[in-house]
Amino acid sequence: MKKPSETSADNSRELTQHILSLTDKIYRSLEPGIPHEGLSRWLSSDITVAQLRVLLLLHTEGPMRMSAIATHLSIALSTATGVLDKLVVKDMVIREDDPEDRRSVICKLSEAGHKLGSGLWDVGRTQIERLIHGLTEEQLRQAVQVVEFLYNNLSSNSKAAASK
Repeated sequence: MKKPSETSADNSRELTQHILSLTDKIYRSLEPGIPHEGLSRWLSSDITVAQLRVLLLLHTEGPMRMSAIATHLSIALSTATGVLDKLVVKDMVIREDDPEDRRSVICKLSEAGHKLGSGLWDVGRTQIERLIHGLTEEQLRQAVQVVEFLYNNLSSNSKAAASK
């Protein structure tokens, strides 16, 4: 006979697998080829996934120092510099002197980079809107609770990882 703690762990694993299975079904149901300006612009560009990660980071966090970009993306400073060099050449990122420290450089999105980042961000928001469209008010309230649980769990895990 299983101990109560083993049953709880088994149930948690089973529920987690069920959530993952449903998430897979949701991803497969969403049309990846949405005719959206931001997505089609990225798909037709020569922007790599690493460059895309930097663009989206700068889009969500705003201008940052090179070292902060490397830290956020868990990559070496030299790797971040190489990725940003290519984004500068593609006119997606602008480098500016840091007024507080002349040895540092601040990286920020150019107009083209901002346009691409916003377009891609909008694609994700559109997919979320499609997921929740048609839900009743009660279902929306439940969805808010679930999203809050997920966000709070992610925040707690991020804080715990940062303190290690």
